[in-house]
Amino acid sequence: MDVVQDDEQEIEIEAIGIEVSSQPIELYKVFKIANLVSGGGEAKHVISEGYVAVNGELETRKRRKMYDGDFFEFNQEYYVVVCDVPVEEVVKPVKSKPKAEQAAKKDKPPQEEKPLEPQENKKSSGRSSIDFF
Repeated sequence: MDVVQDDEQEIEIEAIGIEVSSQPIELYKVFKIANLVSGGGEAKHVISEGYVAVNGELETRKRRKMYDGDFFEFNQEYYVVVCDVPVEEVVKPVKSKPKAEQAAKKDKPPQEEKPLEPQENKKSSGRSSIDFF
């Protein structure tokens, strides 16, 4: 049983628990885990066509993030997400250089810095620097 608050009125519904191993989890994946559809493509289709309500509201986002306690309705049945694992923080990966470039850098020895040559013997172009304040 799950208690749902509808504005100021509480409604009690019977929901089937769907245990997931991590959260957040995408809605279409919950459909696959619960065997409500034959595959991910079918799950995405029924969600995008408006056959699913999440937490009492129509949901058409296939990748909507679901958490422990979220419930949804499909085919006149109620389901609730059950997960006792803490919420995983999503860390976006930092873009890095291609692996081939990284490997090439590992093989090369670090370049030595060349000492600056004295500028006394070089010809001037006739321009000088100006500092602006």
